[in-house]
Amino acid sequence: VQLVESGGGLAQPWGSLRLSCVTSGLTVSASAMSWVRQAPGKGLEWVSGIYTYIDNTYYGDSVKVRFTISTNSAKNTLYLQMNSLKSEDTALYYCAAGESMTTGMDYWGKGTLVTVSS
Repeated sequence: VQLVESGGGLAQPWGSLRLSCVTSGLTVSASAMSWVRQAPGKGLEWVSGIYTYIDNTYYGDSVKVRFTISTNSAKNTLYLQMNSLKSEDTALYYCAAGESMTTGMDYWGKGTLVTVSS
């Protein structure tokens, strides 16, 4: 299984970015998929998750309303649309996959760096 994130970069406050996670070796639409981030000097923070097969999405309180998680089954890809970015969104963003978000993610990408700064 491989998860490869992309789309990170430098954004201004209140700007937008879209992260992508291309997967191989698993079926995005049949898996629990999550975005997890790690800000400089801090621990891991779960950001958002999706069960495509039951059309359920979940968000952390800090990103609710501003971020949108989605999948493209044909491309086997996970996305995170990030709007109204804040400096506190600066972090390394990881894509993760597994059978269930409650039991933990089994597979992780290497991350893509998002920096929000003016």
